[in-house]
Amino acid sequence: MSEETTEQVVEDVVEPGQEIDPVATLTSDLQRLQAEYANYRKRVERDRAVAHESAVGAVLTELLALLDDVDRAEQHGELSGGFKAVADQLNSITSRIGLEKYGTEGEAFDPQIHEALMHEESAEVSVPTASKILQSGYKYKERILRPARVAVTDPAGA
Repeated sequence: MSEETTEQVVEDVVEPGQEIDPVATLTSDLQRLQAEYANYRKRVERDRAVAHESAVGAVLTELLALLDDVDRAEQHGELSGGFKAVADQLNSITSRIGLEKYGTEGEAFDPQIHEALMHEESAEVSVPTASKILQSGYKYKERILRPARVAVTDPAGA
């Protein structure tokens, strides 16, 4: 910007009879623009991170059925030899990426992370309890990809 242009801009904004230092005005404008740009960069980086987590979560969600099949094969003793090595590597890779399997029998029922498929009552429990894990739940970072599907046991007479 030339000096004449700067003075013209300042004169257009400043009312007659009012003294304004053009350097101070331009400095405050520059600081405001720098702050806006810094906020823009932070927002873009945050949006990029969210998009990345979403994409990874979508891929991991597609792999859940495969992981369930591997678990069932292992429970029935059908996982051996080369297939066991592939299954171990698959579990290792998904764990390294951040996929967490959750849901254990006997833990307190939490409707935020569990989906109740069966219900029974018993005097042996004092709080609603996930008495049987019908299908493990998975989460990626803090996002639940699939809730654990459980049988819930409530205290008798509750």
